[in-house]
Amino acid sequence: MRSMILLLAILGLAGCMNVSDMAEGTREQLSDAGFLDHSETRRASPWRLQADSFIYIAQGYFVPPGSAYPRPNVVAEEAFNGFVEYFPMVRRAKGPAGLEDAMGQARAVGAHYLLYARFASADDRIGTVEEWEDEESLDRLGRDRGVIQLMLIETNTRYLVDTARIRNRGGFLTFYDEKPEDLIGAPLEEYARSLIGLSR
Repeated sequence: MRSMILLLAILGLAGCMNVSDMAEGTREQLSDAGFLDHSETRRASPWRLQADSFIYIAQGYFVPPGSAYPRPNVVAEEAFNGFVEYFPMVRRAKGPAGLEDAMGQARAVGAHYLLYARFASADDRIGTVEEWEDEESLDRLGRDRGVIQLMLIETNTRYLVDTARIRNRGGFLTFYDEKPEDLIGAPLEEYARSLIGLSR
């Protein structure tokens, strides 16, 4: 009888939520607890863009302090991958550029907006046996972290439409052979979704 009541209670609770909602809620809880990768995005403006906005994506020359040296154009590459699904008219710079050069490139191709990004910090912790053999330092074991800064600028008026700061950290279950640049794809896609007004 007890098992029958327990079974009915579980079925009743399961009927209140979709399986996808339960999975998403579990993923969020595990991220907050530090078991999975976690990111936090802080935007300065609730500005929304139209889906037909032409966005040019560029990354600055700034090399983040810390133990990691990410690929020179990795933020622009990952931002492009995240934005292209939501903004069909998007292009990215071939390599890092200063802000004035990036603005000139964006205007030359006729872009409405320039998304200018940089890796503000990156901490690549020991996550593999090879990295341990190189460093052999217990205080360097653990989860990778990184911070990305974004500026969204209107090309005609040079108006700063939005600024954002994305903080990333790896999870205990996912830190093996992970780099700070591996953590930035999902939050950049989420930023693109927020710009177009879509929720998760």
